[in-house]
Amino acid sequence: MIFGRVKPLDAILATAEKKSLHRSLGPIQLTLLGVGAIIGTGIFVLTAAAAQKAGPGMMWSFVIAGAVCAVAALCYSELASMVPVSGSAYTYSYAVVGELLAWMVGWALVLEYAVAASAVSVGWSGYFMGLLKSWTGLELPTLLSAGPAWSMNGWMPVADISHGIINVPAIIVALAVTWLLMIGTTESARVNAALVAVKVAALTMFVVVTLPGLNSEHFSPFMPNGWFGPSGASGMGVVGAAASIFFAYVGFDAVSTAAEETKNPQRNVPIGLIGSLALCTIFYLLVAAGAIGAMGAQPIYGPGHTAIAPGSAEFMAQCAALAKDGVTPLVCSNEALAHVLRSINHSALGDLIGFAANIALPSVILMMLFGQTRIFFVMARDGLLPEKLASVHPKWKTPHVVTLITGIAVAIAAALLPVGQLADVSNSGTLFAFFMVSIAVLVLRIKDPKRVRPFKTPLVWIIAPLSALGCIVLYFNLPFEAMMVLPIWGAIGLVFYFAYGYRKSHVGRGIVEVPEPEAYEGLEPEVPGTH
Repeated sequence: MIFGRVKPLDAILATAEKKSLHRSLGPIQLTLLGVGAIIGTGIFVLTAAAAQKAGPGMMWSFVIAGAVCAVAALCYSELASMVPVSGSAYTYSYAVVGELLAWMVGWALVLEYAVAASAVSVGWSGYFMGLLKSWTGLELPTLLSAGPAWSMNGWMPVADISHGIINVPAIIVALAVTWLLMIGTTESARVNAALVAVKVAALTMFVVVTLPGLNSEHFSPFMPNGWFGPSGASGMGVVGAAASIFFAYVGFDAVSTAAEETKNPQRNVPIGLIGSLALCTIFYLLVAAGAIGAMGAQPIYGPGHTAIAPGSAEFMAQCAALAKDGVTPLVCSNEALAHVLRSINHSALGDLIGFAANIALPSVILMMLFGQTRIFFVMARDGLLPEKLASVHPKWKTPHVVTLITGIAVAIAAALLPVGQLADVSNSGTLFAFFMVSIAVLVLRIKDPKRVRPFKTPLVWIIAPLSALGCIVLYFNLPFEAMMVLPIWGAIGLVFYFAYGYRKSHVGRGIVEVPEPEAYEGLEPEVPGTH
């Protein structure tokens, strides 16, 4: 039976110990990795999209998304401390609910991380173009600095000379981060730590400048689109905005995928997960309040005061019309925070935060690619994907093959798709994975209650169901097109599974203790500190 293919936790731990990645990350590095993944897109890029959906009510959106993440993080912490190996929700599902659902979770995580990395690459491109114009007056041709506009009615590209063909800056940053990850985890973490420091400093500056001049009138009406948006407008309103920006919180999940490369994971993984989430939520609220108070964040509407989704062709047409009149509201900006500062006569500071975004957003791309390649690595190590993908470079000690493949795919998506739709699509995979973790922690409490749990989820029979319910609510408040991506992507995954993984699976073939693949032959265990 497919659902009977459960890999025992002891076997998972033994496999990871035998064929492990180098353990080099401590609690501070883990927390910084989490902060690097979480703070970025939601603040620097998606603030404008959230404002279009919810107006000033996006303050509640950040609270809702943060609350769901908090309860999910507690579930992740218990499982990650018990199973300190790469693979995140995929590994946990394999041990609890079996191979088929584990494959579906892993396949959803591939969608989550890869699409998120593409979205941030597009966001970086917007800040890069804004800074280039501000500093030099030069602009890349629109055809080379943006992808085509996409209609929300059928996901077909809209032919319009005012939109681009390919986003070259997004391609460049995606491939550059891919190269960095191929060199090695330790080097990536060190660079990321520096980028996080720049990012936090820039956002702190933004808060210090904007909050003292906060205009309370900009908060009214507070929820112009209500909690769930106007009738017939899927994915709008406060909850719709929460569903969209939720993907910016995925960094804490990426921290758990680094468990196999963490020193003393039983203690350090929970610290990294919960610490990074707490720090980032505070920044989200403070920066959002500053942006709203400084220049307002009211949505723009189509003919007849109809709600329109950010990133759609209809939305782009309205923004273009406003731009001709010399008006660029927050919701239309591709560099939201820099635009806010310039609008209140702090052009130099606007350029400074634009510069910070340019050098800091790659840290988010780094963590998204990091998490996605590690999911592929573990699935290949289990035989569900070709084991060549689990090859570890003899010098760099990283899964270089899958990293390169992933980076190229991310660059292609970033070149052609808009950031708003990418964020929503990523969430469909994210929420499914988080839902499965919430279920897995409860199932494991029943199946294996005596197992040592270095970190135990408090009030688990309240926290885990709340996490699962929160994921369901947010999923059904995504735009319809984004919701449909998950079952379609899942169907494609099932074809791959039954064509290859079902036959090649190590557990399915009765190989519980997975043998060393050819890619590992001749590699000596690495001594900590020599990398």
